[in-house]
Formats: sequence, structure tokens, C-alpha cells
Amino acid sequence: MSSDTSSVLPQGAGYGVAATGIGLFFSAFMILLTAIQARYTGFSPKSSEEFSSASRSVKPGLIASGIVSAWTWAATLLQSSAVAYKYSISGPWWYGSGATVQVLLFAQLAAKLKLNAPYAHTWLEIIGARWGTAAHLIFMFFGLATNIIVSSMLILGGSATVTDLTGMNTIAACFLIPIGVSIYVVVGGMRSTLLCDYTHTTVLFAIILTFVFTVYATSPLIGSPAKMHALLEAAAAAAPVAGNAHGSYMTMRSKNGLVFGVINVIGNFATVFQDQAYWQRAIASRPASTVKAYLLGGLAWFAIPFTFATTLGLAAVALRGSPGMAVLTPADVSAGLPAAAAATALLGRSGAAALLILLFLAVTSAASAELIAVSSILTYDVYQRYINPAASDAQLLRMGHLMVAAFALVMGLAGLIFFYIGVSMGWLYTFMGVILGSAVVPIALCVAWKKANKWGCVGGAVVGLFAGVGAWLGTTSALNGGVINVTTSGGDYEMLAGNLASIGVGAIIAMVSSLIRPDNYDFASTRAINSPASHLAQAQVQAQEAKPAETDDDKKQSASPYTQSISEEPAPAEENDLDPVALEGAFKLAARSSVALALILIIVIPFPLFFAQTVYGVQGLTAWVVIGIIWTFCSAFAVVLYPLYESRVAIAQIIGGMAKDAFTKGGGKHRGDVTESSTA
Repeated sequence: MSSDTSSVLPQGAGYGVAATGIGLFFSAFMILLTAIQARYTGFSPKSSEEFSSASRSVKPGLIASGIVSAWTWAATLLQSSAVAYKYSISGPWWYGSGATVQVLLFAQLAAKLKLNAPYAHTWLEIIGARWGTAAHLIFMFFGLATNIIVSSMLILGGSATVTDLTGMNTIAACFLIPIGVSIYVVVGGMRSTLLCDYTHTTVLFAIILTFVFTVYATSPLIGSPAKMHALLEAAAAAAPVAGNAHGSYMTMRSKNGLVFGVINVIGNFATVFQDQAYWQRAIASRPASTVKAYLLGGLAWFAIPFTFATTLGLAAVALRGSPGMAVLTPADVSAGLPAAAAATALLGRSGAAALLILLFLAVTSAASAELIAVSSILTYDVYQRYINPAASDAQLLRMGHLMVAAFALVMGLAGLIFFYIGVSMGWLYTFMGVILGSAVVPIALCVAWKKANKWGCVGGAVVGLFAGVGAWLGTTSALNGGVINVTTSGGDYEMLAGNLASIGVGAIIAMVSSLIRPDNYDFASTRAINSPASHLAQAQVQAQEAKPAETDDDKKQSASPYTQSISEEPAPAEENDLDPVALEGAFKLAARSSVALALILIIVIPFPLFFAQTVYGVQGLTAWVVIGIIWTFCSAFAVVLYPLYESRVAIAQIIGGMAKDAFTKGGGKHRGDVTESSTA
């Protein structure tokens, strides 16, 4: 930003948040929670199953909180505010709805996952079991590309804002953020990640509500929806918004906003359906409540970008030109800096510090999800499948730890590379669907549809990728006189063409080929992935053949590329959760609910408002703001208070154990099998 707000906070604040202060505090806090969990409950991160999937026992409230946290990227806060700044109130709606429908629709895949591959560790294991090695490697490219692009956006957005607010060195910010997160992920695994998600989500909602009430109730600069309306009218009169009804900021009639909405919907399908982080939460959840968790998490998440951008994104427009407000260049807007400018103008250093903390929490919680996701892929789909099929549980756990640390360095390096070649978070956000969109439908068909044709789906993903890149570059050349560079290729219509071609070609080829030459797959091989029955049969054979000396952890039973050891038969409650009739019913519920909610969010509500060309008055803007505030409070209840309620027995168990330890040395330590009460 071209103002003194670029260093409103000292460099020490940046390093304090990213490394020595809040970063290490959260790492130490998560390590403490992991130690408490290991002592007072039946769960220990010393097994690979607990490390990668939290023993598949997490209740829906905590899963929903984890979904909200993992889906709250730097872009959720920064890019949503940037599109509000550029396009009007339509920007927050299209950002929120365009990235909510994927999580809602993913509930269907989560239900099918529990039905068709209940013991899988990754979605790539399902690809490999059904379609073989070639398909497995091709789709692994899409999976890892998704994780790298998402991680790069996290680091780009986080480092840009930290550097802008504090003057912290960008290289240091790129590396310190993921390295700090990797500490508690290595120690605690998936359950530690979910507990961290919950903690971050709680603070995140508190800070967002603070900004909301500052802008719309207490700030002398704005202080009410009526004053916001007046300031936005003045801003539109001075510089009308191109493509908007009457050039206004108070309208859903925004052509560029609609274009962004289409790009947003397509791109985010790729980053949900292909990101192991979302499959990981489905895997970690209890089968009976997986659908509930994703529907709850999706609806709760919508409030974050919608309300935050309607607050700070519009505030950046309203305060344009006022004392203390930075002058934003197009590059600043693309980097997602309107929110930082508005927070600083409204609250000075305290506002900048609050946004810095908010951003750090968003980046680190999403980064932790990416770290454990990539670790699972590299451990089970690379190491176990291709390098050491007979890997023991101890070897898999060790590899999981190493891969978390390795990918933390890769995240920092990827962010740094994109930074130096001039690619911003906003550019990468609209580009991701070009590269990733073609595999969305093939992956969904593989998991959910018995008629999916192998080569049609694989071919659709590959051909769609080339079609997307070709359409993107071709449109860029046609619209910019043959000039293709970072600036010209980042336009709305250039990205729209690439996104549509990628997902459209991939979907058409996969669907048409499957209808012409349908498969008739029974999912038997995917249900056998890591199945306890397979493990027990294998263990019995090995027990008869084993020599007395073969008691070392590294000489435990061998496993096929798809058979990871599970130490015991599923408990009766788990067997009931995996009842096929119940899971099929859950899928039907997910299908009806998610499709209905998706249509409401992206068709029923926005399109009538778009075609009406209404410019809202003071009452209309007030209603818009009040809806956002109410939705935010409901979301906070769903993912902050509800998880505490559903884990009340486990919390009481832990408190009781700590009390026993206080009076009797070792008296509170958990003994025995995992029980329902300890399933947090």
C-alpha cells in the first residue's frame, strides 16, 4: 500500500506472531492438549491410525469446526474483502455461496466414502483399488497439485499481509508460518489438528464480531449502516463501478461479480473434491454423523467471508480518501490488502494487530490441515504402496512425521517462488480451477458411481486439463493483442474461459464414456482397503509362522498396498455405524439437502436479485448487514458451543482424571479400551 500504513506495526510484531509469540504459544498449547489426551483418554498419537485419522471417532461438532477452520484460508478473509471492494455487496455473496456449495455437496461423497471404503486413509487409495496404478499416479498429480496450490495461496496471502502491516521480511514469513504449525502436527497428528482448528475458530469468530460491531455500531468514521450507505453512495458517485446497476456498490446487479461467482464455484470444486484435507475429516468422523458434520460446517462457514467482507471490504470503499486510509493500487487489491487498510484506518494499531492475529489463525489452521493431508498421501500412497508394502505401524508413523516436516519446507518454498515470479494470492485463487477442475467429476464418479468408466474418467481428467490451459491461454492472447503474461492472463474473462473448459471437458468425457460403456463395479475391493477382517486373517497366519524372535515393531505383519494394520475388530457401536442401510439413507439425506441448499445459495437467491437490478436503500443495506450478523452468531453457536456440549462427557472424564492425579499419584491415568465417553 502506498501509505505509511504499510508499517503500522513494528517488525517485532510480525516475528512475534509468526514465530516466537503466538506461533510457539499455539504449538505449546496443542502439545499440552495432546499430552492430556494421551493420559486421560484412550487415544494416543503413537499409532499411525490415530495420527492420520483420529481413530475415525470424532463427533460432528468438532468435525464441523475443523471444516470451517480448514476452509478459512487467507483468501477467505482477504480475497473476499477484495471482491467486495471491487464489485459491491455482490462480491461477499458470490465468494461465500460460491465456496459453500462444494462443502455441502461433499457431504454426498463423505457418505459414499463410509459406505464404499470405510477404512481408507486417502481418496487416492480408492482410485488405486478400483482403477489400478496408472490411474492412481495420474490422480496423485491432481491431488498433490491441489495441496501445493492451496498451500501457496495460504503462504502468499499470509506473508503479504504480515509484511504489509509489520515490514517483516517476506522470506522469513513464508517459512516461519508453516514450520511453527508443523511442530504440533508432528506431535499430535489429526486429533491435535482438529483441536487446534476448534481453538482457532473460536478466536476467529470473536475477532470478526469485534470488527462487525466496530464498523456498524461504534466507529466514529462509520458507526451505522446508514452512514455506510451514505459513504458508499458518495464513493460510487466519484467512481462508478463498471458493470453494476447505476454504478452502485449497493446492488447484486454486478456483471463482474457474476463472472467472479462462476469462477469461484468451479475453482473451489477442485480444491474441495481433490484436497485430501476434506477427505481426511470425513475419514476421521464417526460414520453415523459424517453427513451432519459437512452440512453443518458448510452452512457455518458461509458467514465468515460474507460477514467479514461486507464489513471490512465495504469499509475500505467507504473510507477511500479519508485520513489514515491507504491508497490502494490494483496490485494491492489483487494481493488482498483492502481488509488490512480498512482495519488500520478504523482502529489504528489495534485494528492492524487484530487483523494480523486473525490472519495468522486462518493461515495456520488451514496449513495444519494441508500438512496432515499431504503427509497421509505420501505415507500411504507413495511409501506404503510403492516403496515398502510391508511397512509396520511404527514405520508408517515415522514416515508420517517426516512428511509433515518435509512439506512444511515445501510450503514455504512454493510461496516464495510464486512471490518472486509476481503471482499474487488473487491471481492464484482464480487460476486454480484451470489446472485442477478437470478431475473433479471423475473423482466423484469413482467414489460414488458403479458405472464410472475407468479410461473415460482418466482421459477426461487429462484432456480437460489441456483444454482448460488451452482455453485460458487462447482467450488471453485473443483479448490482449497476443500478449500473454501474469497481468494479462489474470483477467476475469481469461480465467473464466479456462475454468469452464477444464471442468466442462473433464465432466463431459467422463460422463459420456460411462454412459456409452458403463462399468459394473461392486466396490468389493475398495471396501477391503485396510479392513479389520483382512488384517486379522493375515495376523493369524503370521502368528503361526513367526519365530519367537520376531517381536520387534518393525517385524509386525506385512500388509498389501491397501491393507494398513488395525489392531482390533470394530467395536459394536462402529459396526452399527457402518450399517449399509443406514449409510445409504445418510447419502440420500445428503443428496436432497445439499442439492437444495446449493440451488438456494447460487440460483434461487442471487439470480432474481441480479436481474431485478435493484439498488438498495438504507433499509435494504441494514437488512443485508443484520442477516450477516445473525448468521455469524448462529455459526459461532454451531462450531464453538455445540462441540463443547457434545464432548461434555469426555471433558468431565479428563477433569476427573486430573483431579485424581492431584490427590493420588498416577490415579487419574486412563486405563482400558476407548469408550464412548472419551470420543471427543
